[in-house]
Amino acid sequence: MFDQLSQRLGDSLNRLRGRKLTEENIAEALRDVRRALLEADVALPAVKSFIDRVRDKAVGKDVLGSLKPGETLIKIVHDELVHVLGGDAAPLALNRQPPVVILMAGLQGAGKTTTTGKLAKLIAERHDKQVLVASADIYRPAAIDQLETVAGQAGADFYRHSSADDAVEIARAAVAEARRRVADVVIIDTAGRTAIDAAMMDEIGRVQKATEPAEILFVVDSMTGQDAANTAKAFHEALPLTGVVLTKIDGDARGGAALSVRQVTGVPIKFLGTGEKLDGLEPFHPDRLASRILGMGDVLSLVEDVQRQVDDKQAKKLAGKVGKGSRRFGLDDFKSQLEQMEKLGGLGSLAEKLPGMGNLPQTARAQLDDSRTRRMIAVVNSMTPKERRYPDTINGSRKRRIAQGSGTHIQDVNKVLKQHKQMQKMMKKAGSKAAMEKMMKRLPGGMSGGGGGMPL
Repeated sequence: MFDQLSQRLGDSLNRLRGRKLTEENIAEALRDVRRALLEADVALPAVKSFIDRVRDKAVGKDVLGSLKPGETLIKIVHDELVHVLGGDAAPLALNRQPPVVILMAGLQGAGKTTTTGKLAKLIAERHDKQVLVASADIYRPAAIDQLETVAGQAGADFYRHSSADDAVEIARAAVAEARRRVADVVIIDTAGRTAIDAAMMDEIGRVQKATEPAEILFVVDSMTGQDAANTAKAFHEALPLTGVVLTKIDGDARGGAALSVRQVTGVPIKFLGTGEKLDGLEPFHPDRLASRILGMGDVLSLVEDVQRQVDDKQAKKLAGKVGKGSRRFGLDDFKSQLEQMEKLGGLGSLAEKLPGMGNLPQTARAQLDDSRTRRMIAVVNSMTPKERRYPDTINGSRKRRIAQGSGTHIQDVNKVLKQHKQMQKMMKKAGSKAAMEKMMKRLPGGMSGGGGGMPL
């Protein structure tokens, strides 16, 4: 997401680094920024407001006279991006008398049912709440079956009403069932709309009045660009939306929807959805996303991902093998590290969150291909337990068998073995006394004084 916008904004603003700002080069930079935002499919009112606010703050004595005017302008752009994206994060209103009702609305094909399952999983895991989900879609029986499957995968309770011809009655009964089961949260998935249909909008309005939800979330496909903001605005006029969930952001290289929704609708973005996996939903933080757009990374989100996804037992087990010799770190350990990376969203997701990586050239970004990681895991899976423990025994005939079993080529097997060998060497060096001394000297203050280093 935001690949094109990040590249264009980065190029425009980097040209100002280290230069004395004038009204002329500020105007030139803002023309580039305006063009970049429009190409990212950001709604015109949002672009105009953004550029005007940046110009008002940039063309002034504070910036023109600052010691690092280029960096000051970048800070202004960052702060205005945060403002456009909504300012502060808008968390779910879960601190209410249970069961807290969440109503899901959206157009067909936006990923509403899958998002319902993702949200149930997120609330259960991160907020330690018991969640019940129900479908009030009386037009597509398959939608009810789909939600039941998704709920099972998410570890949430599911409620199926005996009748399937009254959405309001189903919603009321779901809330009553949540109360009976002492559930903390009940999420009601409504029928998808193909457009702003008056009869269906009236129906969801009656569901809303009958259930008095704490949250009404509008689920919209980010790849529809400006239409996402305009559709959200139309729904908000018919329904008191409390938040928006942007889905399929991993397929949206432009990112215009995220920069338009708050400005056009006044409704905060609460979540971003990626892919079909139930882990693919993250709370929306305007300040963090602004940093990612400008190539500054998002270390806070990365740390949270690591704390949530990395297996502590595996990490401790691996730490115990550092410096213990090459045979202690086998191919199973190597595969485990690849799988941990997959859990963190893959190389592309990691690169987005690391400072400076957003400004990588397009050719370099193309190398961050997660399919390579999956191929490497497939190669290790095709080895026998003995081969994983003693990779030196893998000869030519074994390589052919492994390649055939994993659907790859012998060159791929050789790459896995080579990378594993390199990692063994790195880990052995990391455990040496010399490496530890070198690391300690790099710490703030040197840690070694002026003498011969810190005693180990």
